[in-house]
Amino acid sequence: MKRSILEAAKVIRSKNAGPFELTFDIIFKDREYFELFKSQNIVNPELIAKLYKIDVSDVLGIVWFAPANAVKATIKRPLASGAPGETDIYGAQQHAPLLEIEF
Repeated sequence: MKRSILEAAKVIRSKNAGPFELTFDIIFKDREYFELFKSQNIVNPELIAKLYKIDVSDVLGIVWFAPANAVKATIKRPLASGAPGETDIYGAQQHAPLLEIEF
């Protein structure tokens, strides 16, 4: 049976990584969840591309950060921060697709 990311993560957030990139953080509840997600490569460029409906080439990086039990994914922003038509200048409301992750 699949389980929700909400079981494993204590923080799921998004923010600007400059005007042309968005970054997403998943901070796991403990080392066991961190190691499980990392060893099974659950968060990967293909998953992020699928969740955000972007090309895999627009996923700029996935970084696992053991001291914080966290993973960071960075993507190209669809519109530059503050550009006409852009609706979230700080990128703080873009994490919702990550809530669909199952393991």
